[in-house]
Amino acid sequence: MPLNAIPPTTTIAGLTEKVKAAQGQCWVDVGFYGGIIPGNHGELKALVEAGVRGFKGFLIESGARALTRLQVDEFPAVSATDIQRAMAELADQPTTLMFHAEMIPPISDSVGDDVQISLPPLAPTGPLDVYSTFLASRPSSFETYAIAEILSLAHLAPKLPLHIVHLSAMEAVPLLRKARAQGIKVTAETCPHYLSLTAEGVARGDTRHKCCPPIRTQSNQDALWSELLQYSTSGVIQTVVSDHSPCTPDLKLLPSHVFGSSSSCSPSSSSSSVPFTLPRDNQDNDNSPESLPEIGDFFSAWGGISSVGLSLPILWTELSRRNLTSPSSDRAITDVVRWCCINTAAQIGLEFVKGDLAVGFDGDLCVFDDEAEWTVEPSTMLFRNKCSPYQGRRMRGMVRETWVRGRKVFERNGENGGFGAGAKAGGRLLLEKRQKRQASV
Repeated sequence: MPLNAIPPTTTIAGLTEKVKAAQGQCWVDVGFYGGIIPGNHGELKALVEAGVRGFKGFLIESGARALTRLQVDEFPAVSATDIQRAMAELADQPTTLMFHAEMIPPISDSVGDDVQISLPPLAPTGPLDVYSTFLASRPSSFETYAIAEILSLAHLAPKLPLHIVHLSAMEAVPLLRKARAQGIKVTAETCPHYLSLTAEGVARGDTRHKCCPPIRTQSNQDALWSELLQYSTSGVIQTVVSDHSPCTPDLKLLPSHVFGSSSSCSPSSSSSSVPFTLPRDNQDNDNSPESLPEIGDFFSAWGGISSVGLSLPILWTELSRRNLTSPSSDRAITDVVRWCCINTAAQIGLEFVKGDLAVGFDGDLCVFDDEAEWTVEPSTMLFRNKCSPYQGRRMRGMVRETWVRGRKVFERNGENGGFGAGAKAGGRLLLEKRQKRQASV
């Protein structure tokens, strides 16, 4: 992600700082996405030259600043004009232009240029700790309108691959299918949480489930699965990615009875937790108790699901639940490899070195126990802040080992947290310029 860390990867200076911080700290190979924000179009070609693999932009404020206290001021939303400028810069570049596709539809045909910049989500119409209130504030129309806006500009850079990140709304699928049939180079991804969690299952105040776009209904999830399973023919959803967006437990504003709340976390599981603070523009004006965010408030809590080390078990568990795995067929594991490895590598121009096992490839693999059954709990969550909606859930399938370029870098239950006694991080930073060759997805 080009944001969720300061500085964002929207300038060469920001990329340089991130590369410096990452040196010697990565256990796996790591590439970088850049960001598009208003006014940075002049930086984009230089970022491609510096090795950025693709670019991401938001069509809605990434922090929804008008209705939440968690702002991302350094990564504002782009307008249609900003997208046009980015497309002009990147039209012939070896890259992919990606979008967080949410945007408020116009309320009439006469709103003029105001609709070119997305407004905040709709004002809540119910209790802020009830998930249905939050879900109603970000309806599927936000996604369909944003995608329609992106597709309307595709003719400006017909050779430039476009990609919709973390697609949530099944209503967007017909738009994307039509665009692909017309020759527009567009793909979409979805995430394990959209394929395994449902709005009906979110308890009151359980903000571990908050993300944007939001987790939707069971029927929506079923439709996403139906589309995903058609990836090899006409399906538009080609990849499944974690969209891991971690935070310290206090930022989720969880009630004390919910697993993962600040009060229920042990010091060892939330050692990096910091007190919740208001953004600077509010600190000087109002620190009264009534101005502070409410516990369990879906609108003020940090948005994002922590699942980076759980994605493969989540997918396998859901495939098993849907009776899509079979001892007599390798179809399920082949699908997972395509969604999570082969197609994702192609999306960022690494299809000749990553994502597959073949002569000349890097030899990255994991040893996956497809029959293991286990429960997600702090001891089995391998990310730092143990706050996840999957806590307490039974999983089927477990990653036992991880190998990078033919070298074992992780073994579950091994020494030194699985990384081996005396081992050093040997992951490479993938900073070679992306080449124009690209497999079709």
